[in-house]
Amino acid sequence: MTFYQVLVFIHIFSAILGMGPGFILTTVVKSGKTMTELRHSYAIRHKLHIYVMIGGIMLLITGLLMGVMNTYLFHMGWYLTSLALFLVALAMGPLALSPRSRPIKALLESHKGEEIPEEYKRLAKQLFLIENIENVIFLIIIALMITKPF
Repeated sequence: MTFYQVLVFIHIFSAILGMGPGFILTTVVKSGKTMTELRHSYAIRHKLHIYVMIGGIMLLITGLLMGVMNTYLFHMGWYLTSLALFLVALAMGPLALSPRSRPIKALLESHKGEEIPEEYKRLAKQLFLIENIENVIFLIIIALMITKPF
């Protein structure tokens, strides 16, 4: 097995490790019906997000290393588009997701009682919209990596 083949293996493994859990982060917290369940769901979500971050970092590193080893990739539209979309998705974390997550975290810590407040539902709807957009971006990237259309 060549070093490049090892990189491809790690790249694919990282996609499974990082993107797999990433696609269910929204689903995990939608299952909470009480504040206790919701807090527990967010704790599980946080643990899953660690895999998403590790997988995402490994995807970027291995993808760029493969490009350095085979510079023709930097002339392929599917590769450049995938890389650009990945960087957009990566930037969405601190620019769009974190600002929408902070008020939810504060609400989960401060709210008393078991009834899920309407404020949470409003905030979660905004967060989930951004997460769904990010998931669509990742699906486009996966399709580009598989089909290499241009």
